Amino acid sequence: MSALQIVQEYYTHFNNKNWKGMLDLLHADIRHEPNQGEPRIGIEKFTEFLQMMDTSYEENLTDMTLFSEPGNTRIAAEFTVNGIYKKGEEGLPEAHGQSYILPAAAFLEVKEGKISRVTTYYNLALWISLVS
Repeated sequence: MSALQIVQEYYTHFNNKNWKGMLDLLHADIRHEPNQGEPRIGIEKFTEFLQMMDTSYEENLTDMTLFSEPGNTRIAAEFTVNGIYKKGEEGLPEAHGQSYILPAAAFLEVKEGKISRVTTYYNLALWISLVS
């Protein structure tokens, strides 16, 4: 399976809330670089992140566009996040089921047939204004 196909499958699992399917596509030493905060290294840390996200947010990604570089190891993804803010997080606005539509992007790297890096970008100030 090509890197592009692996990333397509990863995002299909995300939209289907198939967390095990997502985790199965990750390299053991996955490096997750979030929009804010320190990188998370390893499947255990990424699993904790997914659990927090599942508790606090209901999200579906649309308008997905993927780009692959010539070496077919790095993929850029652009998409729209359609979400519901279910449970507040420390330092963020209070949650009470607010919906939001937010443009976002991610950069992923694939090695040994597994996703080894996910770097996510979105406009946090815009998101805060959408849920405030």
